[in-house]
Amino acid sequence: MSRYLVTGSTGFLGRHLVAALRAKGHDVVALVRKATDIPAGVAPVSGDVFDRASVERAATGCEGVFHCAGKVSRRPEDAEDLYKVHVEGTKNVLDACIAKNVKRAVVASTSGTIAVSDDPDRVSTEDDETPIGIINRWPYYRSKLFAEKAALERHGAALPDGGSFEVVSVNPTLLLGPGDVNGSSTDDVRRFLERKIPAIPPGGLSYVDARDAAEGMRLAMERGVSGRRYLLGACNLTLREFFSRLERVSGVRGPIVPMPRLPHAAELARSGAQMLERLTSRLGVPMPVDPLSLDMAHFYWYLDATLAETELGWAPRDPVETLADTIKDLEDRGVVWPAGEGSLLTPLIRRAMSSSEDRA
Repeated sequence: MSRYLVTGSTGFLGRHLVAALRAKGHDVVALVRKATDIPAGVAPVSGDVFDRASVERAATGCEGVFHCAGKVSRRPEDAEDLYKVHVEGTKNVLDACIAKNVKRAVVASTSGTIAVSDDPDRVSTEDDETPIGIINRWPYYRSKLFAEKAALERHGAALPDGGSFEVVSVNPTLLLGPGDVNGSSTDDVRRFLERKIPAIPPGGLSYVDARDAAEGMRLAMERGVSGRRYLLGACNLTLREFFSRLERVSGVRGPIVPMPRLPHAAELARSGAQMLERLTSRLGVPMPVDPLSLDMAHFYWYLDATLAETELGWAPRDPVETLADTIKDLEDRGVVWPAGEGSLLTPLIRRAMSSSEDRA
């Protein structure tokens, strides 16, 4: 059994990671800014990713560190904060761990640093080149790319005992499943259930259960090759297919009007969404979908998780189970009203979950 430091332990992925580590009998030290809402079974250390001394206190005696702390935002005005949290925070945490002789780091990145394209037939792997021209459109993914680079640059750094620091990057796609109390990843599902998505964009997505992503991080600590990154995803779907699957699982009718895929459609959609946002702001009416999200929905976020499956022994659960658990959790926490009569475990859901079509 080992002792691990976890940053971001109160986030969506961090909570599931703590549970996965505790289930294997590991000791967990959590760097926390507040003494409240601390995951059960962890040793809290008060501090912050920007406070080097507090990170060193938390890292003392730890064999490895899982760096999950971050900020999720699609707001362009948050670009500076995103860079600071992800890039400067990552540098500070890993440098502090190196100073305290922590042997190994697993960093939570995102598939969006590599697995995004304007080609519907492209499925990305870890060996593909970074699509920097696309990623530059979105401050969140740009900051995560620079954070990932900063982390991997520390692979092989000298430790005080003469050893070398090991760094593995884990790159999960869109996280779904239960427990997203901040709404950072499941908000698009909430909008679907509330029928706030007016049309079907022409893009495609990938998603994975947050519980499986946490297990992937745990396996990466044990088996991952240092200096390497691992993409995690359960399935690739067009947005039409995704909405259709949500409709079958939830019983909520999805949008039926498709957005056309035209030359420069993403730019036109972003400009149109920005104009609509200004208009709805003047009228005092909430904007159903923000311009950045609409822009992202014109691209394809497909990935191949074969490397994680073969080298880590990682395997995702049925992706329909993930959707059912996501919806049930949103209902149980009162984020949305129940989508249909009775509980989610209705014949409709059972049929959807047993459909061979949905076992991608």
